[in-house]
Amino acid sequence: MPHYYTELSIQPFLDSLKFEKRYSPHTIRSYRDDLIQFFDYLQFQFGDTAIATITSSFVRSWLASLKDARLSARTIGRKISTLKSFFKYQMKTGIIDTTPVANISTPRLAKRLPSYIEQKEIKVLLENVEFPETWNGKTDRLIIHLFYNTGMRLSELVNLKENHIDRFNNTVKVLGKGNKERIIPVSVKLINELQTYRKDKNEVTEADRVYFFVNKTGKKLYHKYVYLAVNKYLKEVTTSNKKSPHVLRHTFATHLMNNGADLNSVKELLGHSSLAATQVYTHNTIEKLKDIYKKAHPKS
Repeated sequence: MPHYYTELSIQPFLDSLKFEKRYSPHTIRSYRDDLIQFFDYLQFQFGDTAIATITSSFVRSWLASLKDARLSARTIGRKISTLKSFFKYQMKTGIIDTTPVANISTPRLAKRLPSYIEQKEIKVLLENVEFPETWNGKTDRLIIHLFYNTGMRLSELVNLKENHIDRFNNTVKVLGKGNKERIIPVSVKLINELQTYRKDKNEVTEADRVYFFVNKTGKKLYHKYVYLAVNKYLKEVTTSNKKSPHVLRHTFATHLMNNGADLNSVKELLGHSSLAATQVYTHNTIEKLKDIYKKAHPKS
């Protein structure tokens, strides 16, 4: 199926993800790629296929081809999730009456513990690593501080606005997935750092006054810049394979749990819709307790 035809079929759905659910560009791109791959497969195997004529057997045929291509269960699970969301939208808009993925089950995944940075490594990063006295240096340092102190997502940080910083209540408002707002308390020290950065923006030519973080030319930061900045500085303190903004989100949650934070509170701070997503951090806490037990108990 030519891509332009596929785009016509899926564009309204992608627009709903962008404007209604406020998904990040990266997430929307993943949905788009999955759907193009699906419809290309249908065209190749079954010819022109209208959305209303797609059956579960068509979907199972595609999934079988993915297994034959040795895609991981996690990747296949994500593609099934894409189809479920796509066909749910088609039902909502009246294109179809029933979804062909209703009886399609997602492959079971082995639980993976979230990667995180040890507290001693974070201490070195925040207190000992030197950042250049340039605009990029100031920006990079504050980005890392904010990620670790709030656990916000990459897209949430990039889209943080100046009026989301409340210096009177020491809070930061975050616009998360599904356009849901949450309020995160932060320290006076961090609020002061944010205030200083906002004032220093006056020295940046034509700096964006809506979005909080800008590059040296005054433009809103883009996702790749933030990713590369975090990756660069994490390399200085950890040998962990993963060195991304999301690792700092995991680190925020894990350190809270390890220091006795209530699971429900961590859930609210992270912006999770259910406790199931937050409970994975209890596994890291249990692993730490096991380690302490082995080192401290004479009969371990």
